[in-house]
Amino acid sequence: MELVVPQILNGGVDTVFVMPNLQPPITSIAKALDYQSCLRAIEPKVHYLMSLYLHPSITPEVIAEAAAAGIAGVKMYPQGVTTNSESGVPADFLKAYSPVFAAIEQHDIVLNLHGEWPGRPPSDDISLEEAFLPELKKLHEKFPRLRCVLEHCSTAAALDAVRACGPSVVGTITAHHLYLTGDDSQTDPLAFCKPIPKKPSDRDALIKAVCSGDPKFFFGSDSAPHPLASKTKIESGQAVPAGVFTQPFASQLVILALEEAIGRGVLEEDEVTQDRLEQFLSRSGRRFYKLPDPVTEGPPKIVLERKGETIPTSIKSADGTLEIGLSRSNAPVFSLSWLT
Repeated sequence: MELVVPQILNGGVDTVFVMPNLQPPITSIAKALDYQSCLRAIEPKVHYLMSLYLHPSITPEVIAEAAAAGIAGVKMYPQGVTTNSESGVPADFLKAYSPVFAAIEQHDIVLNLHGEWPGRPPSDDISLEEAFLPELKKLHEKFPRLRCVLEHCSTAAALDAVRACGPSVVGTITAHHLYLTGDDSQTDPLAFCKPIPKKPSDRDALIKAVCSGDPKFFFGSDSAPHPLASKTKIESGQAVPAGVFTQPFASQLVILALEEAIGRGVLEEDEVTQDRLEQFLSRSGRRFYKLPDPVTEGPPKIVLERKGETIPTSIKSADGTLEIGLSRSNAPVFSLSWLT
C-alpha cells in the first residue's frame, strides 16, 4: 500500500474505487473506514470510494449503515474465480442475497460485479465471463433500479450484455484488456489476470467501445499489484497470482492502446477525440457514481506530452525489499502532468 498509493496520481487518476478483496476481506464498515484513513494518510489528494466485500456478514441493516457512512458500493466475487475470492458468493447468490440486493437498490449505492462464473464443464466453448452473463440479466430483471457495474469487461459478449440492460447497468474497461490477448496472458506472468484477456476480436470490440461515446462504458483500471517475486519466481506447485499492475501509467496505457489500434486499422484517427477520452476516462464514471460533474465543477485536468518517456520495468520500495513489475515495460508512452 505504501509503495502503490503514491503512484495513483502518476497514472492520471484522482478518484479510485477501492476493492475490498484483501486478506482478510473488508466486510465491515469500520474496516472500510480504517482502510480509507490509511490511504488518505499516504496520499490525501486522491478521492477514495470505499466498498464492502459481499459476504454472509453483509445484511440489509449493514447496507443501511454503510450508505449513511458514505460507503460507495459492495463488491461481489463468485467463489474461487480470482485473487482472494475464497469467501465469495455461492452459485445461488441471487436467492441467497436477494434481501441485500434490495437494500443496495433502496439505499442507492453500487453493486460491483466480478463477472465470471466458476464450475462450467471443460467442454463448453465459452469463457467464465460469458457464463456469468445470464446471471447479470436475471439480477437486472429482478432489481431494475439497482446500479450495477460489470467490472473489467473482457469479451464482446459482455459489452452486448451491458448494452441490453437498462441505464442502471454499466461496464468498466481496463487499460490492459485493450492491448493484451489470451496468448499474452498465457506466456507472460505479468500479463496474467482475471478475467483472462480473450481473442483479438474481443480486444478490438473493447477498443471500439472506448471511443464510441456510449456512457455505459468507462475506465476502471483493475490495477492489481503483486510482489515481482510472486509473479516470476514461483516455487513448484504454486500458481501465479492473477493481476496486471498498470496504475503508474493507467491513462497513458489507454492512449497507447488506442494509438496501436489506429495503426492496425481498428480505429480511424478522428474517432479518438479529447471529448471521447474525457467521457471514457472521467465524465461517464463520475456521473454513474453521482460525483460532482467535472464539466461544471472544473477539477484538475491531465496534460499528455511526448517527451520520449518509456515505462520502467518495475517500481521498488526505498529499501529495495519490495518490487512490483509493471505491464508493458520499455514501451514508449506520453509523459503526464496535472494542470490545476
